[in-house]
Amino acid sequence: MSLHDDDAEILAAARAGYLEEAQEMLRQYEAALLILENEPSDSEQLNAAFRAAHTIKGGAGMFGFEDVVRFTHDVETLLDALRDGQRTLDAECMDVLLLSRDQIESLLAAIDQGGETEPTVLERSHALSARLQVLMGRPAPAVPAPAAASPAAAPEPAPSGPACWHLSLRFLQDALRNGLDPLAFLRYLEQLGTVHALHLMHAEVPALDALDAEACYLWVELRFETTKGRSEIESVFEFALEDSDVQIFEPGTPPAAFESLAERRCGLDAEKRALLFEIWHDMGVRFEVVETVVATLEAEEAVIPRIERRAEGAPREKGPDRRSGEGDRRSSPRDRRTGEDTRFIRVRADKLDTLIDLIGELVIAGSGAQMVAHQGGDSLAIEASARVMALMQDTRDAALGLRMVPVGETFGRFQRVVRDVAKQLGKEIELVVTGGDTEMDKSMVDAIADPLMHLVRNSMDHGLELPDDREAAGKPRAGTLKLNAFHEAGSIVIEVADDGRGLSRDRILNKAIERELVAADAVLSDAEVWQLIFQPGFSTAEQVTDLSGRGVGMDVVKRGIESLRGHIHLSSTPGNGTRTQIRLPLTLAMIDGFLTQVGEVHYVLPLSVVSECIDVPPEAERQLAQNPTQVSGTFNLRGEIVPWLDLARFYRSPSDTSRRRSVLVAREGQQSRVGLIVDRLLGEHQTVIKPLSGLFTHVKALAGSTILGSGDVALVLDIQGLMEAARRHGAAARH
Repeated sequence: MSLHDDDAEILAAARAGYLEEAQEMLRQYEAALLILENEPSDSEQLNAAFRAAHTIKGGAGMFGFEDVVRFTHDVETLLDALRDGQRTLDAECMDVLLLSRDQIESLLAAIDQGGETEPTVLERSHALSARLQVLMGRPAPAVPAPAAASPAAAPEPAPSGPACWHLSLRFLQDALRNGLDPLAFLRYLEQLGTVHALHLMHAEVPALDALDAEACYLWVELRFETTKGRSEIESVFEFALEDSDVQIFEPGTPPAAFESLAERRCGLDAEKRALLFEIWHDMGVRFEVVETVVATLEAEEAVIPRIERRAEGAPREKGPDRRSGEGDRRSSPRDRRTGEDTRFIRVRADKLDTLIDLIGELVIAGSGAQMVAHQGGDSLAIEASARVMALMQDTRDAALGLRMVPVGETFGRFQRVVRDVAKQLGKEIELVVTGGDTEMDKSMVDAIADPLMHLVRNSMDHGLELPDDREAAGKPRAGTLKLNAFHEAGSIVIEVADDGRGLSRDRILNKAIERELVAADAVLSDAEVWQLIFQPGFSTAEQVTDLSGRGVGMDVVKRGIESLRGHIHLSSTPGNGTRTQIRLPLTLAMIDGFLTQVGEVHYVLPLSVVSECIDVPPEAERQLAQNPTQVSGTFNLRGEIVPWLDLARFYRSPSDTSRRRSVLVAREGQQSRVGLIVDRLLGEHQTVIKPLSGLFTHVKALAGSTILGSGDVALVLDIQGLMEAARRHGAAARH
């Protein structure tokens, strides 16, 4: 028998799958260690860290990633010692284990880039391996010597010619759960020689009603011809030793060893042992006990006439195969119960994006069909198009849901950051994470990671005080850094808050005056002062550190958030900390909108910000009539003073004065509201957001565009950006 390697494309896909899985294992490894740091007695987390390292090492061994294998083996050995109680988990041990996580990631990165591991990375591996060995109480290993080593260190000589070995492989039931792929070991084995005979044993596979779909019942007997020595064959299975029973018999192995193996595999079951001897005989194993057993079986013509009939070329009888141990289970119906793991599949992100784009085009086409139905006046067509649009809306929501992931995965990355930075700064910091199950678009989760990282590091460096300073101020020695996420009014809000010293209004204002960002006699509110830190190059740090102080970052944070059609708001109380709030749309692809018209131009607002629609208030009409150039003002809405903005005058477009105009009242932020005066209210509209050309990136009031069913283009308004532009317009007009 010969095993055939998969083609290059399948191997490349498997390799990419391993690298992706390894990243997930690294996340689990780090998360388990960080929990262990606070709860050293948590054996489950220690086991989780060990399983993650073991899975990474096993997969690396299958693909021949030797640098990963060697280093991870040392990590695994230390973790195993911790599990057995041979070593106590202390601060030094935890530091080295966390550094090992970073080193494994570096080794995997070299594989992902398709090149060889850089010497500096290998040197770091050796240095960390030495520290791991010292923690185990062993002498540090010597630096690997060149090929010309002493005779004692030379590898065992290979046989002079090919030799036939017998291998008995029994994988334990947890092998698959621990990430092993038995077939990969067999594929790799053929790189060392040729598999001449292989028999897959089925005797231990239970009936379907007792089968555990996640358990491994694999037992393989094979004959293997190779010029390699025992150590090279053993190295193939080095990383499966804990999840398998591998017996390797070299040529000339005495019969007693096979008899012992038969007892090991079959226990006291004489029939199973006899069948195993028969299989060995067919594979070419010859010694007295085997020959005797086979002769006995051949004599039992009425019970098992296989051998003679096979020699004569007679057809075999149908029925249960004793040698495989299958019995009547062959005729059992397939168990179609779906396991928990089969409910999840991996889909390429670009395929998902294509699906979202196609559904967006379908929504646009559906709007056009619905418009045609209304124009024709056919009640049946109108009803049918309404049903189709309802189904398309459900399809749209389901497709967008495919891209929604919990933001907690991003929050989890900061556990390690907070730990390392706190040690670097000599501070005691407790990270509190809430709302981790809040979902948002996967593309936004990835894009928001860097801005959040900068805000977290700023809070630790600038916001939170040293333990002695906090104690002197009457605070706990350990500062608190909070990450929170929640949904609000069709948006997702992410907060970064600390209980540190807070922002210094005077210091920020003086720095802004010094840099001529504001006039010396300017009167600014607290909110306006806090926004100054988002100016490019603005910094109040007295010295530059590894973390901050160069005046680079907060303006980039703001630009990054605004590129996602989001907004950032900062508030602070001296002595009580700072809170930064990021507000983002749930998705960047499609929204429920409210369509309006001003002259010949259509505008869309997210339906989530629309509060109500009313007639133009009398006081606003008077202000517009008295001053033809007035763009904005205020009116009384049931006792609340609300600003209004005339979109026609603001955008200098002709207004339709032939009909009654309306005010669309929208929410700006959490509490404040604003009234937008428009010519027509056209109602709800499923909006597929199209990006604007690069020529319009400076227009902060627009979040994008969309195509209507008629083929016309409508502009999607960003209510907060619109009001900021209106305020700047008003300030310029006053000056």
